[in-house]
Amino acid sequence: MKTIAIGVFIFAEIIYQHGMKKILITGTNGMLGKVLVKQLLEKGFYVIGTSRGECKIVCNSEKFKYYEVDITDYFQLHDVLFDERPEVVIHAAAMTQADECELNKDKCWNVNQHGTVHALVGAKMYSSFLIYVSTDFVFDGEKGMYKEEDECRPVNWYGHCKLAGESVIKDAEIPWSIVRTCLVYGEKTSGGRDNIITWADGKLSKHEKIKVVDDQVRTPTYIGDLAKGIISIIEKKATGIYHLSGKDVLTPYQMAKAVAKYKSYDESLIERVTADTFTQPAKRPAKTGFVIDKAINELGYDPISFAEGIKKVLG
Repeated sequence: MKTIAIGVFIFAEIIYQHGMKKILITGTNGMLGKVLVKQLLEKGFYVIGTSRGECKIVCNSEKFKYYEVDITDYFQLHDVLFDERPEVVIHAAAMTQADECELNKDKCWNVNQHGTVHALVGAKMYSSFLIYVSTDFVFDGEKGMYKEEDECRPVNWYGHCKLAGESVIKDAEIPWSIVRTCLVYGEKTSGGRDNIITWADGKLSKHEKIKVVDDQVRTPTYIGDLAKGIISIIEKKATGIYHLSGKDVLTPYQMAKAVAKYKSYDESLIERVTADTFTQPAKRPAKTGFVIDKAINELGYDPISFAEGIKKVLG
């Protein structure tokens, strides 16, 4: 297995001696993984990053170490967990593009369900707490503004596989937490995918017309808030299911309009459409969005507004 060690190797005994937790994150090359690494290091945690491919995080900290791991290969992850013995595992690795999941169902199941089983089995053997990152797509979108205890009925394969992962976690014999989030956005990094803000900004800055749906409702989540919420779960040793999203209830069309207004783009470039306008392999739930009272009351979760999020992303 290819291993990239950044800085000096820190033995587990030294970590425990200084009272520092060692956190392992799957999927560190993703948007959430990168922000989690940064915030955890700032708080003094030791971080073990795992992901497919070479490390995409620029970090010179002796408290960060990276392993190239394919989550679908149980033995790759097992070997890292055996060597590192992290106290907490954050399972953020996933196949997240709904259309790609619909077109490649076996691959999606392998990554999102089997990969979760692998993370759980390894965490059960060598760790004491597991956090699983899930999605609003576990809901059917008929009701909207979902609470943690609401019934899950996914309408696409991505949501089905993520819900299957949740079921696996709920049977864990170690303390666990499931974090559901909704339409995550943030600063685009090198090699990273666009999100609603960076996509709209990129198109409108070139005076390109865009079609944006106005019949889907979400509570968009700033990536920095999501990472802070997960870290709060670690610090408070909070177990159970938590909904972590923003407070604003918006449609993608309203989000794109907000970007145009902030950057003084021509708003006439944005065409309001419905989901029926597009032919997509995966059905989208019409109305999701979260009630986040539990996270506010138990975790001290305090997300920024979407307007503040635009400023952070676009400067």
